[in-house]
Amino acid sequence: MRNLTWQNRSSVSEFILLGFSSQPGMQLLLFTVFLAIYLAILFGNSLIFALIRIDSHLHMPMYFFLANLSFLDISYTTTTVPQMLLHLLSKKKSISYTGCIIQMYIFLSLGITECILYTVMAYDRYMAICHPLHYTLIMSRSVCVKKAASSWMGGFFFAMVHTSVNMRLPYCGPNEINHFFCEVPAILKLACADTRVTEVVVFVMGVILLMIPVFLILVSYVFILMAILRISSVEGRFKAFSTCTAHITMVTLSYGAAMFMYMRPASSYAPERDKYFSFFYSVVSSLLNPLIYSLRNKDVKGALVKLMGKK
Repeated sequence: MRNLTWQNRSSVSEFILLGFSSQPGMQLLLFTVFLAIYLAILFGNSLIFALIRIDSHLHMPMYFFLANLSFLDISYTTTTVPQMLLHLLSKKKSISYTGCIIQMYIFLSLGITECILYTVMAYDRYMAICHPLHYTLIMSRSVCVKKAASSWMGGFFFAMVHTSVNMRLPYCGPNEINHFFCEVPAILKLACADTRVTEVVVFVMGVILLMIPVFLILVSYVFILMAILRISSVEGRFKAFSTCTAHITMVTLSYGAAMFMYMRPASSYAPERDKYFSFFYSVVSSLLNPLIYSLRNKDVKGALVKLMGKK
């Protein structure tokens, strides 16, 4: 019913996604590269997810949240990349109005869930390093499940609010989106109404959904750093900090690009530049996630070696 209401406010029945290039030769090259990246994302994150499920040594809170992150990355990229690959091989590059709403909603849901999950993972590292004696008691299986479920529910709830605000605007034409998927800043440019209030709402939601998690993550790492500095041995400090480096790296990469996209004036929007930033934080970060976590984590590498040995 809500989709019908939104569609009644717009004379546009579909959008045209311009993607990255209109040159046939370049499109074939991009298809090959993006397909390779997508398959690597599926393989890498599926492997991490499977290792955590199979190996009993990885049945710990940190890896439980990492398995959620891997599943998120698979879902995140599957929301946009298959359609982008199809458009690179097809002359028709359209997406229906309703399909655009659904894609925007799912993309936002998974993105916001990831932001919340990174905050939960920072809290997990804080408990493990600052309160090691109470860690297993406080971060029990049921608590971890509740925190993960809350992250998912929070993501889908805030995405509903975000999507509702954006799609209440009328879209009368043109209908060409200079992007490879239906992302909020690109869609707002096509609205045939004053978007200033909507842009303020998007900015405020960006502050709430990006800056508050970043603040909580920073606070967690301040306490973690203080606890690490109290460790007498250099080896102990290195071991404690090494459990956080992968998380810090991924937070920096993901939040940096997302903040650039959602926390700036609409006047600074540049389609050609911004779709590459979107590709980075929505696709490349999902590719790097299993590499960073596996290369920097002895437990994951050990589980992989054990699995290969069994094979």
